Amino acid sequence: MPQIPEKIQELTVGQLAARSGAAVSALHFYESKGLIHSRRTSGNQRRFSRDALRRVAFVRAAQRVGIPLATIREALAELPEGRTPTADDWARLSASWCSELDERIKQLNRLRDHLTDCIGCGCLSLETCVLSNPDDVFGERRAGSRLLVERRASAAAGGSGAGPARGRGAGCCGD
Repeated sequence: MPQIPEKIQELTVGQLAARSGAAVSALHFYESKGLIHSRRTSGNQRRFSRDALRRVAFVRAAQRVGIPLATIREALAELPEGRTPTADDWARLSASWCSELDERIKQLNRLRDHLTDCIGCGCLSLETCVLSNPDDVFGERRAGSRLLVERRASAAAGGSGAGPARGRGAGCCGD
């Protein structure tokens, strides 16, 4: 990994890419989403402050655990401008996501535990599907394929846009 002398306070997009391991296109995307910021030189070239390295590392780590970019942007907005965030800054931000990650883990465990029962079953039943209908929340209204008929009718009338069922197995595993 190329080292950048301490006296250099701003990085080109190429230097930031080389040091962070992120593609230049990813850095441009992060900038367009407000996750990192640059200034433009008189020649219209991007220059990033050195703290962009830690911000990019934070973005990439948060993405790996499934944190949405909007949530990452909100978190980064809480960080101080003009200085590299401290370990305490990062700990405070990441701690706020623990409950969200715990809920995702719970959902993934439920999916894993019931995957064999659901995929390819063809039941079209939201009444009994523990993945699409946990705790039978749809059972109070209607069961199974009648909900799919209701969705089709709603879509045909220009309703919610949920769209028609996509064939065998629709209604299971998150449809």
